[in-house]
Amino acid sequence: MKTYILLVLFVIGLNTFASAQKKIPTAQELTVKNIDELNERVVLSPTQKSVIYNYLFDMYRQQLDLVKKQQAGTSKEDDVTKFYKFQNETNDNIKNILKGDQITEFDKLQEERLNGDNKKKKGKKAKSKEEDQTTGISGLKSQN
Repeated sequence: MKTYILLVLFVIGLNTFASAQKKIPTAQELTVKNIDELNERVVLSPTQKSVIYNYLFDMYRQQLDLVKKQQAGTSKEDDVTKFYKFQNETNDNIKNILKGDQITEFDKLQEERLNGDNKKKKGKKAKSKEEDQTTGISGLKSQN
């Protein structure tokens, strides 16, 4: 009887643990989220949305494949290098589709992502820190 109860508790615990783990988003979910954020900042035409969607979907599909390889322990350093190269190509392709002010705003969005800036989460604190922050190449130079 004790064995049966322990077995039932083990199965319940295992089930709870499995459902509590975070689900990795799909390439489509990541793409839709990114397109929505990009459209909010840059305001895309329907044609631009469609083309950029395809670029982003391919990039996220490759990224998720790399994550799966890393989790399985079968990834190589070359895979990561190839992914970053593909990511840069994707960003360049997106820039080729954008026009004028859209490119400037896209560059700002990319820089915020690289710096880990998120204005929505930081609120008023982000505004005061942004004034003091030096970004880009000028931020790397020593200030004399």
